[in-house]
Amino acid sequence: MERIYIGMGSNLAAPAEQLRSAVEALARLPQTALVGVSAFYQSDSLLPGQPRYTNAVAALDSELAPLELLDALQAIENQQGRERLERWGPRTLDLDIVLFGDRLIDEPRLNVPHYHLQERAFVLYPLAEVAPADLRLADGRVLKDLLAACPFVGLERLPQN
Repeated sequence: MERIYIGMGSNLAAPAEQLRSAVEALARLPQTALVGVSAFYQSDSLLPGQPRYTNAVAALDSELAPLELLDALQAIENQQGRERLERWGPRTLDLDIVLFGDRLIDEPRLNVPHYHLQERAFVLYPLAEVAPADLRLADGRVLKDLLAACPFVGLERLPQN
């Protein structure tokens, strides 16, 4: 079993409901246990003109291999109406493997730790809710240092999910 953190985001079709449905689907994955889910946060889109995103991070313990898990996550996205029409376009659901145990993964379909993690308050702050306070990433960076360098700006913690 490895501890894996999944970044979740949605800005279409009732985003909070999309995340709740995704959490239920994550809990049903084979060889996987849902360990925790952060609060939901709203953030502005990185691209102008898109609706605000609702984001969260889920913690899983899983025996699935990285690409097996990626395929399962993409199947959940598709089941919830994800259409890949434009890069970084609006979406019903986005599920990203942020961290996968102690692994550094550099594959054509998967890079872990997730690229630009250090710049994404909408990932770092929810991650800090479900990860150990002293979490060290596989590349040596420490979560609390990343948080210190990424201000809580543009985020709104939503009431209880």
